[in-house]
Amino acid sequence: QVQLVESGGGLVQPGGSLRLSCAASGSVFSINTMGWYRQAPGKERDLVADITSTGFTNYADSVKDRFTISRDSARNTVYLQMNDLKPEDTAVYFCNFEAFYQSAWGPGTQVTVSS
Repeated sequence: QVQLVESGGGLVQPGGSLRLSCAASGSVFSINTMGWYRQAPGKERDLVADITSTGFTNYADSVKDRFTISRDSARNTVYLQMNDLKPEDTAVYFCNFEAFYQSAWGPGTQVTVSS
């Protein structure tokens, strides 16, 4: 079983920045993909960015030039640096962990971008 602990959400003005963190613990298989998804009211949960154990990254087109995902595999932690935030980024952000026979979701952290 893998548990995920998220932090870093909050309220920011447009153009501001936040950094989300997600730490995995428990029976963590070292070959994995960790990432962030988000879900706005009335919308589906969509991928924001993810990163593999080898450092390969994927980004949603809407965030590719503004967000940066990284990881510290020694700490089983993934980070999402979010810059130039826009109101459209407002959503609940969920950390995700996927490995062979392992899958986990964080509880979600609210990110609100508003003036």
